[in-house]
Amino acid sequence: MGFLVSEELSFKIPVELKYEAADPYAVRMTFHLPGDAPVTWAFGRELLLDGINGATGDGDVRIEPTEPGELSDVHIRLQVGADTALFRAGAAPLVAFLDRTDKLVPLGQEWTLGEFDEHLEDALGRILAEENAG
Repeated sequence: MGFLVSEELSFKIPVELKYEAADPYAVRMTFHLPGDAPVTWAFGRELLLDGINGATGDGDVRIEPTEPGELSDVHIRLQVGADTALFRAGAAPLVAFLDRTDKLVPLGQEWTLGEFDEHLEDALGRILAEENAG
């Protein structure tokens, strides 16, 4: 994937894409920037799919094709506060990745994984307990 530092400067970085049926709504991207510890971002699988075809995202993750209306490269913009990082990825590898995730858990069928709700309730319980204790 390309890390776009400015209009004049970009460089390739390794990025790992990961999907787990235990968390069927999310995909994870781990960015390996030179000299830094790897950074992992998790966001909606549908957000990635929608971003291949058109601009999407209104929060910390925004995805859009470089050539709207065509299967082209994709810009992935990640933002934390005022800091922004812009990446460029080929659409074809992203589509292939999403196709593999769809074979594990078809889009729209995530809710059929009964354990997901159980894990979600456990996670929410831990989060609430931590907030109440702190």
